[in-house]
Amino acid sequence: MVDKIKLLIAVLLVIAGVAGFYALPDMPALVRVLMVLGGLVAGAVVVYFTAPGKAFFAFAGEARDETRKVVWPTRKETIQTTAIVLLFVFVMAVFLWIVDSILLWLVGMALGGGN
Repeated sequence: MVDKIKLLIAVLLVIAGVAGFYALPDMPALVRVLMVLGGLVAGAVVVYFTAPGKAFFAFAGEARDETRKVVWPTRKETIQTTAIVLLFVFVMAVFLWIVDSILLWLVGMALGGGN
């Protein structure tokens, strides 16, 4: 029950930040954006102290660690892969154009209007 109250407070903080953005249109844009960011940060801090929040932040940390383990392709590998994909798309486009032309000719012949 305490976690639900904390989550409700977090949502209200975010809503307050957004409401402040729209309620004070005469304030400088930077101040209004800082209100929204402040609401988001305050909400995140409150969520962090709940059981679901701690689980989420632990999961996010593990996900970040896993992305650091990924072996990303080099620039050369990326360019080669992109070139192969583009070549394949071009070949398939030509193939489908030829098949479409043949089918168009066959339908024309079947309907008696072939030239």
